[in-house]
Amino acid sequence: MKIFFLTFLLILTLLFSGCEKESDKIVIGFFGALTGTEATFGVSSRNGITLALEELNSEGGLLGKKVELKTYDTLGSLEETKLSVERLIKTDDVVAVIGEVASSRSLVAAPIAQSHRIPMVTPSSTNPEITQVGDYIFRVCFIDPFQGEVMAKFAFHSLKLKKAAVLRDTQSQYSVGLANYFIKTFTSLGGTILADENYISGDVEFQSQLLKIRKKKPEFIFVPGYYSEVAMISRQSKDLGFTGPLMGGDGWDDLKNLSAIAGDSINGSYFSNHYTLENPDPEVQKFITVFEKRFGVKPDSQAALGYDAARIIFDAIRRAKSIENQKIRDALSETKDFKGITGTISINQNRDAVKPAVVLQVKKNNFSFVETVGP
Repeated sequence: MKIFFLTFLLILTLLFSGCEKESDKIVIGFFGALTGTEATFGVSSRNGITLALEELNSEGGLLGKKVELKTYDTLGSLEETKLSVERLIKTDDVVAVIGEVASSRSLVAAPIAQSHRIPMVTPSSTNPEITQVGDYIFRVCFIDPFQGEVMAKFAFHSLKLKKAAVLRDTQSQYSVGLANYFIKTFTSLGGTILADENYISGDVEFQSQLLKIRKKKPEFIFVPGYYSEVAMISRQSKDLGFTGPLMGGDGWDDLKNLSAIAGDSINGSYFSNHYTLENPDPEVQKFITVFEKRFGVKPDSQAALGYDAARIIFDAIRRAKSIENQKIRDALSETKDFKGITGTISINQNRDAVKPAVVLQVKKNNFSFVETVGP
């Protein structure tokens, strides 16, 4: 009996010591494509989050505790995205999750986070349907209706272009949605869509679509896709003699891979993005310097958005003075005028970020700032 009692005490001690150890940290989750065709975006986002976390912990953490990041690679797969979010919530006991980069995968993850009442902040998924899933789903990026409007107005007013063609990825909710919003605004301004062609993610041959587009003689082609296909479309369009610019959205933002495949063909084209390396703001320039020193490359918009997403969660926990799910959610929904690297961010009633966008031009294989467009 005595041995049984001592054994029981030992088990209780181990259990309580384990609980105490667990309570010494706050766990945040990240899920994103760290391998595959869009790995650049996932890795950049993770690096931005990591930098924010390291800075926070060096300053003492949150609520007297260190913050830990638990990461899963979604492999760019919808099924792996589901598994990653479930592991973070059920196994890793996270208080909030950051992800995904792609809208299609965020749309798969959001219902899971919502059902478990775990705050989810997507750094860069711009499809408006994501935050409509529920009141625990947030984003720190602008949404596709806004960037579609930005590029339509830029083409029509700033460049005085009136005739467009569209080439969209039908397997990407991001691409389809952004194309639709662009067309809606461009035609409402008086512009004309001469062609609306499709491709599928992973395609490498676009000549049949581009030949159809060329026959219609548009002044530019709106390509709301990701950098991997955009680069090939750019090169093939120039090979076929198309001389107008391409235009697109934030999915273009990978200078290294875009330039490596497209070469000089992409020069003179335009896209909307979340921030620019040319921003003279001292805090932005400090972030760029520190990030480059830490990771050996200049931060793209995904890195900046990951950094902002993490810091907005940290700020919410700090204001809530709690890691309770609902209190974090409430604090996130009350975020106003948060000074981020990608702009001053306020969360509206739809849990979307109200913030500016920038238009960049690819010039001499670099991204050159053209203008800022406010919300």
